[in-house]
Parts: sequence; structure tokens; C-alpha cells
Amino acid sequence: MTWISLIGITLAVFALIATLAVRAGFRAEFVDTILGANAHVTVYSQGRVTDTGANVSTLGDYAAMAERVAAVPGVTRVAPLVRGQVMANAHGQNAGVQVFGIHEDDLAALPRIADPQTGMGDIGRFTEGIAMGEGVARSLSVGVGDTVRLISPDGARTAFGTSPRISAYEVVYVFSAGRYDIDQTRVYMPFAEAQTYFNRQGVADELEVMVEEPEAVDTIAPAIAEAAGQGTLLWTWRDASGAFLRALDIEDNVMFVIMSVLVLIAAMNIVSGLVMLVKNKGRDIGILRTIGLTEGAILRIFFLCGASTGLIGTVLGVALGVLFTLYVQPIFDAVDWLSGGTAWDASVRGIYELPAVLRARDVVSAVLLSLGLSFLVTLFPARRAARMNPVEALRYE
Repeated sequence: MTWISLIGITLAVFALIATLAVRAGFRAEFVDTILGANAHVTVYSQGRVTDTGANVSTLGDYAAMAERVAAVPGVTRVAPLVRGQVMANAHGQNAGVQVFGIHEDDLAALPRIADPQTGMGDIGRFTEGIAMGEGVARSLSVGVGDTVRLISPDGARTAFGTSPRISAYEVVYVFSAGRYDIDQTRVYMPFAEAQTYFNRQGVADELEVMVEEPEAVDTIAPAIAEAAGQGTLLWTWRDASGAFLRALDIEDNVMFVIMSVLVLIAAMNIVSGLVMLVKNKGRDIGILRTIGLTEGAILRIFFLCGASTGLIGTVLGVALGVLFTLYVQPIFDAVDWLSGGTAWDASVRGIYELPAVLRARDVVSAVLLSLGLSFLVTLFPARRAARMNPVEALRYE
């Protein structure tokens, strides 16, 4: 029974630490891919009606607005963007893509895009062509140096109406942002070229704002809105992904409660073992009481028996949890290989791998939970042993 209790506590603590580490890693990777390739705050126009009756939602004074927003304390970078959705064509294959018109320096400042470890090509030649996600490149079967045609239905305006615009660009850089949806749809184009291509001469669609502390973006948003001026709206990264992050937080709490029940079940095995131990050692308890041991001394003896099982099991569980966190990628690769490569679908989960982050607070919470339950359940059989009447224990001896 002691060995069963020890193994149960070890596995329960291991499962709790491993689950918390994977959940923390998933959230950290998800947030990092958001903040590394997207704006922390997006400033855009709420729209206005021109003298001709047209509804315009572009930023005409984007340069002056960018300077004012960049002066806000806590803002690290402001970049004007031109955005549009077009169809990309190469080698007889088509893909719907989202084009971002951006300056070269601003593109190079995006950590998840301008990463030499994951990117291919020369980002320094960005002004000579376009940069695209590896998912787009794979869909079109193109690589660095190939030519891709971008087809926009809202093209050149002529006396006979608007004709589609078809332009060919060289692929000078292929990036991997770590997010399936970004890599599968995103294309970057030089800002001036995007203004011409999307008929945005002299204007921008939005401002991409980066801040020092993305987690505290809500505190700096009012100052950014004031600097941007009237007629503008803000859209933060929390607005875009807040619901998903809140769902992750709720799921984390639920998983902790579920895994805590497993620790409790494992701790109950200690009760079973101690109850049997007290029953089998009744004669010994009676003899010890008759030679002068107090109830407190008997209680401490049996408490130490149960607490030592919980303590050793907790230590072993923490060790296994730490090892799992350190080697989670090889373990995941083995599971993925055994399942035929279907254990992790990036198109569903958004990111390409299963990360794990070992946080001190998760380890401490697991240790305190395990030891607390182990010590608590040990008190009941220990008190039963301490209160045993020595006369009754030795009556039939």
C-alpha cells in the first residue's frame, strides 16, 4: 500500500506540473506570435463622407499622425500601412492573400518576420519585390527569386470603368511567423508600391503601433487615441485575441482543479495504507502506551509515516515534471511519429509545435497542493492510532 501511495502521488504531481507547463507554453507561444508579427495597437479612421458623396476610411495625414503617436510615452514604433486582399498566381496555382504595404525599416523591426533563423532570402532587397509567408509560397510552389502575379479586382480607373490590376513581383524573402494563419495568407509589399497598386496615393489605411509593454496596452490606449486625434478608432491586440486568451485562462483554472482531484485521489491511498498499518500495529501501540508514550508521540509517529510518503512522492513528481518540460519536444516528436504525424494539426491549433514553459509559481502550487493534501489526510488515521486504548489493544494478547 505504501508503494501504491508513493507511485500515485508521484504520477499525480507529475501530471499536474506537466499540464500547467504545457498550458503556460501554449499561451506564451500564442501571445508571442501575435505580438511578434502584428500591431499591438492599430489606429484607423472611422470613415468620412467626401464632397462627392464617397465614403472614405483612409488616413490622409498619416505622417503627422504617426509623429504625434510616436511621441506618446511607452510607444516604441509607429508604421503606416496599406492593406488589401488580392489573388496571387504562380505556376497555374492561385491563393487568396492579404497584402500589407509597409516601409522596409518597419518590416525589419518585426521580430517574427525579420528572423534570419526562420526566413529565407534577403530582406534587404525588400524594395525590389515582395515578402510572403512560407504557407503562401508552398501553396503557389514558389521560392526566393520566383515571380508571382498579384491580381486585384479594384485596379486602374479608366473612362470605361475600373479594370483589374495585374502586376508581377519577384519574391525576395520568405518568412515563417510561427502562426499558421499568418504564414498561409500574408504578403508584404513596399509602402510606395502598395499605395500605387491599391490606389492609395498620398494616404494610408492604418497605423501600426508597437508599445513597450503589450500586456498593459489598455493603460496606454487612451493616450494613443488622444494623440491620433478625432475621427480615429483603436483596435488593440487584446481586442483581436482577448476572447481566446480569456478562454485559455478559464481552461487553465479548470485543468488545475481537475488535476488537483487526481492528487487528492492519490493522497487517499495514504489513508488506506495508514488505516491498515494502525490495525496491524495495535498490539505495538498498546505496548508503547503502557511504557509511557503519550498520545502526541503516537500521533507524530504515524503522521511521519504518511507525510514521508507524500513528501517523497512529491519530490519524485516534481523531478519527472521538470524532465518532461525540458524534453517535451523530443517526446512530442515521438508521439507525433507514432500517430503518423497527426498528433498536432497547425491549421487547427494555429502554432506549429507544442511548447512548454516551467513557471516557478506552477511548481510551487503543485508542491503546496500535494504536501497539503498528504499532510491533511494523514492526520485522521494518525489520530485514530493516538487515541487507541492500550487496554483494548492488549486485551486478547
